[in-house]
Amino acid sequence: MTDTTTATTSIEDFAAEAIAFLDVEAEKKPPVKEFVWGEGSDDVAVFDEKGREAEAAEAEQAKAWRRQRFDAGFGWITGPEKFGGRGLTGAHERAYLAAEAGYLTPNMGVFAISLGMVAPTILAHATPEVQDMYLRNLYRGDMVGCQLFSEPGAGSDLASLQTRAVRDGDEWILTGQKVWTSAAHLSEIGEIICRTDPELPKHKGLTGFVVDMHAPGVDIRPLRQMTGGESFNEVFFEEVRVPDSHRLGDVNQGWTVALTTLMNERASIGAGGGGGMGILSVNRLHQMLEHFGKGDDAVLRDEIARIHTGFTVAKWNNQRALDKIKAGGLPGPELSTAKLALTNNMKAFTEWVAKVMGPRITADTGEWGTFAWSMMLTGVPGMRVAGGTDEIMRNIVAERVLGLPKDPGIDSTTPFKDLRVGTQRD
Repeated sequence: MTDTTTATTSIEDFAAEAIAFLDVEAEKKPPVKEFVWGEGSDDVAVFDEKGREAEAAEAEQAKAWRRQRFDAGFGWITGPEKFGGRGLTGAHERAYLAAEAGYLTPNMGVFAISLGMVAPTILAHATPEVQDMYLRNLYRGDMVGCQLFSEPGAGSDLASLQTRAVRDGDEWILTGQKVWTSAAHLSEIGEIICRTDPELPKHKGLTGFVVDMHAPGVDIRPLRQMTGGESFNEVFFEEVRVPDSHRLGDVNQGWTVALTTLMNERASIGAGGGGGMGILSVNRLHQMLEHFGKGDDAVLRDEIARIHTGFTVAKWNNQRALDKIKAGGLPGPELSTAKLALTNNMKAFTEWVAKVMGPRITADTGEWGTFAWSMMLTGVPGMRVAGGTDEIMRNIVAERVLGLPKDPGIDSTTPFKDLRVGTQRD
C-alpha cells in the first residue's frame, strides 16, 4: 500500500503510478486491429454457460489479481482509508480502470454483486464490528458476497418475502428459501432480508442480516438456465443462526437496507448498457452485414445507427449517475432508467443480429460466429427480470421520477400475516 494521500495525488501522478504497477504485474494487450469476420472470440453469452469447475477456477484467478491490486493501493481507490481504501475520487478510479483496460487481466465478474451491491450496503448499514470484519476482505478479494433477496413467491414484489428470522437472545434463527442467487456457490457471506414481524405491514416487518454462507443449515443448489449455464442458485436456510451483531440497520427497518442494495444493483446492471457488453462496435456490425450479403440493406444499416445511439446515450447517462454516487450521493430511483435502457438496447441488438443471421442463429452448423449468438439471444430475456422486472422499473420511473399517481390497490396498513392467507408456511 502506498502512502500517497488524496491531497498530493494528481490524476496524472496516479495514472503514472497505476501504469508502473501494471507494467510489472500484467501483460499488455496486443495492438487492436480492425475487426475481421472470422477472427476473435465467439463468447457472446449473456448468462455464462461455463461449468462450475471452470467458473471456480476463473474466480480464483480473479481473487489473486484482486489481492495484487489491493496490496498495491488499487483495490478500493475511492474507499475509506481505515478499511484499506485510498480515499481518492471517482476520477482517480476511472483513470486506473482506463489504464488497466490496456492489459490482460482476469475477468472480475465474480465481484460484480459482492462489490457493486453487498459491500456498499455493509458500509452504509452494518455495525462497526461487521464493517471491520468484512469490508477489507471483500475489496481485497479474500471473500465474495452474494445477495439473498428473491424468493419463489417474492421476486419483483420483494416486500412479500416469507423467509423468517426469529430472535433467540443475542442470535437470530433464519428459516426459508431464496432463489436466483448469483454466485452463492462462490460466496463466503450473503446479504439477506428476512421477515422479523408478520404483525406489521409487509414493508415494515423486514430486517437485513449478513449471513455466513458456510454456516450449518445453509443448503446451496444450482439452477440450470436454458443457455446451459448454472450461475444461479436456490438457497435453503434451516434454522441458521446469525449473531445480532450481523444485523444490517435497525430491527424491522430492512426495507431501507434493501433499497440501498437495489439502487446500487440497478447502478451496477445499468452500467453495462453503455458498452454493448464489449461486443458492440459499428465496424463489427457492418462486417456482419457484408459477410451475410446484406451490406446494401438500408433498413438494417439504419438500425445499426439506432443501436449505436442507444448504447452511447445510455453510457453518458450512466456516467452522470455514477459520478453522483462516487461523489458521496446516494443512488436514486432514476437509476431504474439505466436498467431499462440496458434491456431495451440489448433487445434491439439481439433482434438485429437475428434478422441478419436468420436460421443460422438457431442451429450449430459449425460456421464461425453464427450459432454462438444464440447464447445471447436466449439470455437477454433474463435481463428483463434481473434486478427488477421492466414493468416494476417503469412503475418506479413513473411514480418516483415523473411524479405520476401510484398504482391503485397498494395496501400499506394490513399486517403481513393477513395478506398471505392461504400461503402461510408451517
